[in-house]
Amino acid sequence: MEHSIPASRWRALRSNNLGVMIAIAFIVAIVTVSIFAPFFAPFNPNQQHLAARLKPPGFTLAGSGKMFVLGSDHLGRDILSRIIFGSRISLFVGIVSVALTAVIGTVLGLVAGFMRGMFDTVIMRLVDLTLSIPSMLLALAVIGIIGSGITNLIVVILVTRWARYARVQYGQVCSYSQREFVQAAYSIGCKKSRIIFRHLLPNLASTTIVLATLDLGFTIIFESGLSFLGLGAPPSVPTWGGMLAEGRAYLSTAWWLGTFPGIAIMITVLGFNLLGDWLRDRFDPTVGN
Repeated sequence: MEHSIPASRWRALRSNNLGVMIAIAFIVAIVTVSIFAPFFAPFNPNQQHLAARLKPPGFTLAGSGKMFVLGSDHLGRDILSRIIFGSRISLFVGIVSVALTAVIGTVLGLVAGFMRGMFDTVIMRLVDLTLSIPSMLLALAVIGIIGSGITNLIVVILVTRWARYARVQYGQVCSYSQREFVQAAYSIGCKKSRIIFRHLLPNLASTTIVLATLDLGFTIIFESGLSFLGLGAPPSVPTWGGMLAEGRAYLSTAWWLGTFPGIAIMITVLGFNLLGDWLRDRFDPTVGN
């Protein structure tokens, strides 16, 4: 069996790279904060303080002594607390949808590339059809059919993103099918299921990891865009996209409403993209050992 991740690649993954280490540190930090959001958030994200509406960063609430570190919104809700709780939605939707998309897209691409015939024709025509429609337009069409909500948002991302994995893995499998280790497995009478899961699937792991890591950044932006349009989580659930939509009307008078959620999205996406680019460079077979 051929291995797609040599030992030298794993040693390279452990090499010191300041930019990537910072990205990983931030990703770990934001995941930790999202998991333990009630402990890090100074306020309930939906708690309203009408006497503290549209207060700038650093405002201290009289009586309680609590500070609105990043200011408050038009209903007197703490921006920092809403960003912390909003990270839960972005990361949950991103991780779950990317995991499902990666698994389904990889399996379909593997089946199409290995089985050929009818499987190849049906699956790859579906891939062509999906990729021919802009992602946001397809997402709006799907939401119009199944409705909005967190679960439906994951379904929408799955429907719009699986084809990219399937196409890439299809090409990989077509290449691997002609390699000696696959032909040798055929010659000794290995079952097709064993060739697929024992010989081919492990060789697709590095490509799937890189695609999924890069796709996390896009998915977070995609979820924020749909939430910005009011098509994501319910209004009672704080989301980064929803905060951007609320802050749009106050850009000239309360800049902090939209600025800080936007910074949170930018840094999170940048962290995943840096990690994905680094993994792609390390797993690239054209890079010397």
